[in-house]
Amino acid sequence: MSSTSNTSTHHTSTIGAIGAPSRRNTELALLVFAVVIPVFAYANVGLAINDQVPSGLLGYGLGLGLLAAVGHIVVRKFAPYADPLMLPLATLLNGIGLVAIWRLDQSERLQARDTFVEAAPRQLMYSAMGLALFVAVLIFLKDHRVLQRYTYISMALSLFLLLLPLVPGLGANIYGAKIWISIPGIGTIQPGEFAKIVIAVFFAGYLMVKRDALALASRRFMGLYLPRGRDLGPIIVVWAMSILILVFETDLGTSLLFFGMFVVMLYVATERTSWIVFGLLMSAAGAVGVASFEPHVQQRVQAWLDPMGEYLKSKEGLIGHSEQSAEALWAFGSGGVLGTGLGQGNSDLIGFAANSDFILATFGEELGLAGVMAILLIYGLIVERGVRTALAARDPFGKLLAVGLSGAFALQVFVVAGGVMGLIPLTGMTLPFVAYGGSSVIANWALVGILLRISDTARRPAPSPAPNPDAEMTQVVRP
Repeated sequence: MSSTSNTSTHHTSTIGAIGAPSRRNTELALLVFAVVIPVFAYANVGLAINDQVPSGLLGYGLGLGLLAAVGHIVVRKFAPYADPLMLPLATLLNGIGLVAIWRLDQSERLQARDTFVEAAPRQLMYSAMGLALFVAVLIFLKDHRVLQRYTYISMALSLFLLLLPLVPGLGANIYGAKIWISIPGIGTIQPGEFAKIVIAVFFAGYLMVKRDALALASRRFMGLYLPRGRDLGPIIVVWAMSILILVFETDLGTSLLFFGMFVVMLYVATERTSWIVFGLLMSAAGAVGVASFEPHVQQRVQAWLDPMGEYLKSKEGLIGHSEQSAEALWAFGSGGVLGTGLGQGNSDLIGFAANSDFILATFGEELGLAGVMAILLIYGLIVERGVRTALAARDPFGKLLAVGLSGAFALQVFVVAGGVMGLIPLTGMTLPFVAYGGSSVIANWALVGILLRISDTARRPAPSPAPNPDAEMTQVVRP
């Protein structure tokens, strides 16, 4: 009896939640690879260009390693149950982007330009600022559901950010697009990159309240379910807003991103396929309408339809014609399946946007089809983990916000990669984490931080019930 009673004393447990593993050690192991791979690529570029290991290798490795370590420590402390893959994937993309930007900095052709400025040190600084914002999101945003309180404030803030580039004296027109603001001492900032996060908060809050009205109270027209006029109003407003962005700022990418994100979130909220069709029709109508009278958009469409013709016109000195679309396609063609090798391509011929809008062409030439597919796969994994987070989220606001942010990220990758590869017209956006640009890398680190916060809330095990007098009845005896 005594042995049995001792056994029951030492090996009993009350019924409660089974603790989920935090997976932080998995994240740490993946972060080691996410730092080592770019450091190896950095050494590879130096050996290819100068036949020696670059002198900045140690500084670069320590800088990237420090960023990764800070990110990991903060996640381990403040979001212990968050997804273990997102931080390593974002770090890897940021690291190889820095390598590609530094590789283009070494180009003698680009150095000979009057406007040349070494971009890699700046990008490392922007990455540190992005990680600082990532840390701030995880520390101060204890619960993502707090953002729901600011639904309509988010709408006002997003409109403010989008309209800033149109303010005289503040907005900057760069290569035909009015999507930047110029701040003395800092440079140019693209407010639209931050607006995509803020507007996702508004969409999530609005659709959570209105989803039943949008899904159920509808009438059938030509096989499509259309909502009531008062529910359709905000959708028309968002569509008109995206068109106005396109007209006044000549920014094809941001308008496509915002409207596309809204349609995706609307479909997830209502589960009606008709919204996808309705959204595509409205998007196509708006784009065709604007392209019929906006010269900057017409030039981009023409460069997409006939890149070789535009290249020849630009070489003849005709103003407003772009040769970059053709040069990017040549870079992809030169790379073949396995690429020419890091540091051994000629993508610097693309010129001023080689390290920003067209940086994917550098990977296409120097890493080949295999390298580009690997990069797109990393992006796909980030989106997949975001959607997985949405599925695991326990509250409808968290589900919609995670889907919206993941959808915005996926759409941005699609419109940039599609434009550079010639699948769709160029949009002027930057490839997340990889392309040179402070606004983009800072905003996308914040986006990953919010997704990790939602993931931590979703995967955190429920607390065990408090002990009660009937606990003896729930004991299990195990020999």
